[in-house]
Amino acid sequence: MWIFYGCIAYAIGYWILMPAWPGLHGYTHGLLHNSARATVARDLDVLAAKRGAAGARLRTATLEQIEADPKLQAYALEQGQSIFGDNCATCHGQGGTGGKGYPNLRDDVWIWGGSLEDIEHTIRVGVRSGDPHARFSQMPAFGKDSILQPTQIDDLTEYVVYLSHRKADAAAVARAAPLFQANCAVCHGDEGKGNQAFGAPNLTDADWLYGSDRAAIHDQIWNGHGGVMPAWGHRFDDATIKALAVYIHVKSGGGQ
Repeated sequence: MWIFYGCIAYAIGYWILMPAWPGLHGYTHGLLHNSARATVARDLDVLAAKRGAAGARLRTATLEQIEADPKLQAYALEQGQSIFGDNCATCHGQGGTGGKGYPNLRDDVWIWGGSLEDIEHTIRVGVRSGDPHARFSQMPAFGKDSILQPTQIDDLTEYVVYLSHRKADAAAVARAAPLFQANCAVCHGDEGKGNQAFGAPNLTDADWLYGSDRAAIHDQIWNGHGGVMPAWGHRFDDATIKALAVYIHVKSGGGQ
């Protein structure tokens, strides 16, 4: 009972000291005049003051200048890590290692190119995002849309397994070779090594967006999956996008 009475006393004290009761045209502000909104505004002002010259420099510097300046790069990496954790980790993972349908950003294997400029552009316009300048590619649904016969897709599955330097059915590979040239080589290349200009993955390496086993490869050929990445240029300012691009580029190994 004393605990119950104590809770009542605490509630009464809270009602008096803190914002508590709604009214017709507002609410009771409490004797302490505590405001979470005002606290956030003060914190943002303090953060902007701390960023100061470094933030202004980040807005005006080119991507190459940022990576060439150790102090500016360190600042961009700090900012980029925070931005990535808040906005990108949901899909790409906290460490950026991705998952099924979400690219690994740490392996320096890129669908649309891994240069600083390529990464910055992809962040800005997104992939199949609806932005007029978005990265766009489309894998045909060869099975679902009846472009190829089921047996042909079975053979193409073996051919993709063969391209990735694994043991495959030789007869199926031979049958699928002309099918690949007629239907797939225009994007993936005659040797299946992909084309970043088209967003066509390399089929000869060990990196797979939707899985590397036969069932996953067959599913991709049959259904033609393609994910969506938001166009962050509509949400972030230039400095934020630069910081994020530098962070991803450095953490991936800084390749192309």
